[in-house]
Amino acid sequence: MRVSDIRFAEAKDEAVLAELLLSANQHYWGTSDGAEGMTKAAASALIDGRSGCRALIARVDGQPAAFATLTILHPALNEHGTLFMKDLFVVKAARGLGVGHQIMLHLAKMAYDLGCQRFDWTAERDNPKALEFYDALGADRVDEKVYFRFSGDELSKFAKMRRSDL
Repeated sequence: MRVSDIRFAEAKDEAVLAELLLSANQHYWGTSDGAEGMTKAAASALIDGRSGCRALIARVDGQPAAFATLTILHPALNEHGTLFMKDLFVVKAARGLGVGHQIMLHLAKMAYDLGCQRFDWTAERDNPKALEFYDALGADRVDEKVYFRFSGDELSKFAKMRRSDL
């Protein structure tokens, strides 16, 4: 088995990308119940770029095996921005085949070719396999950054505030 293709998802890939997103839901949250419509909409937004992100799909021997989502962030160290990878997911059957390495190399080359000075991503602290994978690539951990989040009720409450309430 070998990686046969890594490219941006296109309109013809919508169903494939939606299926990969469902697999990621199942892997990370233990269910894909009720996620079908959401993942189809997300796949469409990742394909046409209206979400601000794009998706790459990797195939192994012609079969969909992985996806990565990415965007170019500004401002950055130069006018070309920073390539930021939001997610990398490899289906169970393709893990250990080098697909993740190939995607990371593809993204690094893309960042370099675009003139980006950095290629950044995050990983969950409670995902030791991901941390081990990224450490093995030789990437630096960025300990000086702190990751913030609004979600659920906190997001709703903050979003509904008026500027005068701040």
